[in-house]
Amino acid sequence: MKSSLYGKLSFMMFLEFFIWGAWFVTLGTFLSANLQADGLQTAKVFSTQSWGAIIAPFIIGMIADRYFNAERILGILHLAGAVLMYQMYSSPDISSFYPYVFAYMILYMPTLALVNSVSFRQLTNPEKQFSNIRIWGTIGWIVAGLSISYVFHWDSTEGALRNTFLMAGIASLILGLFSFILPKTPPAKANTGEKTSFASIIGLDALKLLSNKNFLVFFISSVLICIPLAFYYQNANLFLTQIGLENPTGKMTIGQISEALCLLLLPVFFNKFGFKKTILVGMLAWTLRYVLFAYGNAGDAAFMLILGIALHGICYDFFFVSGQIYTDAKAGAQYKSAAQGLITLATYGIGQLIGFWVAGLVTEHYSELASQVDVFWNKVWIVPAALAAVVFVIFALFFKNEKVSGEAH
Repeated sequence: MKSSLYGKLSFMMFLEFFIWGAWFVTLGTFLSANLQADGLQTAKVFSTQSWGAIIAPFIIGMIADRYFNAERILGILHLAGAVLMYQMYSSPDISSFYPYVFAYMILYMPTLALVNSVSFRQLTNPEKQFSNIRIWGTIGWIVAGLSISYVFHWDSTEGALRNTFLMAGIASLILGLFSFILPKTPPAKANTGEKTSFASIIGLDALKLLSNKNFLVFFISSVLICIPLAFYYQNANLFLTQIGLENPTGKMTIGQISEALCLLLLPVFFNKFGFKKTILVGMLAWTLRYVLFAYGNAGDAAFMLILGIALHGICYDFFFVSGQIYTDAKAGAQYKSAAQGLITLATYGIGQLIGFWVAGLVTEHYSELASQVDVFWNKVWIVPAALAAVVFVIFALFFKNEKVSGEAH
């Protein structure tokens, strides 16, 4: 691979995830501190990610794959995103903020698939080369978090988190313009004459896989585990901020470092212990993480909070990445992309949509305890810990062990 191509694709991936990490991690804290949003209002804002994930396949599969170069639509979406970011930065209250964040997520979520599409189409050996490109996305997310905490100190300065939207908007503007000098990536299905239905794009063609009991158990478990997952995205930064942990956003980047390291560990663990044990470890890590959050504090038990953050790699990789490998293996050549689309819709779409709503209801339910910060968060975190434990038991009891190759194809 030419160094110029590697540089362009890496910079694209760095900015793509820098933009997301620059505002989404601290969103819950911003909504509470700057816009005085309650639990249900916060849940409504976070659920825009799920709506974006549900609508994204339509933009990519029905439009981008047929009519536009991937790099051009990537540029247009990020330029529009920069404008919306400025509107979010300027919004004085939650009612004016919501329409902009909703529109932004509808535009941003498709770009996650577009940067992958641009990369895969330009690489000569994607299976070996893509990880070297994708790691720059993780680095981008980490740099965003470290900048917020250690460079600008926005998460420890009252009212300053609004600036995260300005930072993300500037990065979005840069990526939008940069996208037009990326290698040309023509529409994949422009002249093939192949007809694509919305049902096939979002993975409904793969629904027949649910007739397999093991896959059905995995599918249901995937939806259910996204409910406790949503608690982390929605509440973690606000929690760490309210209990007084210094530089919470910077410390949360430990989770991304852990994720990168666990990706290296996953194939070894997967091949030695099999799919069922790997995914059970991932589920158990979710329960352990939330128990650590429930009983940790910013003083002598701060190590519990750091350990809870560091478990992100096991939580995410051991469940979601191994789940993608399992789905790939079960689907067969005909339904590979459809099956991955179905799982994405089930997790990032439906599962997290329910999860954000449940997290909002739980925080509202305990809102009378909000003045007792430690008690409030103890009550809140015990709920997803229990939910993850229930999913663990369901999967352990009903999923029958089977041999699955540890490599995705």
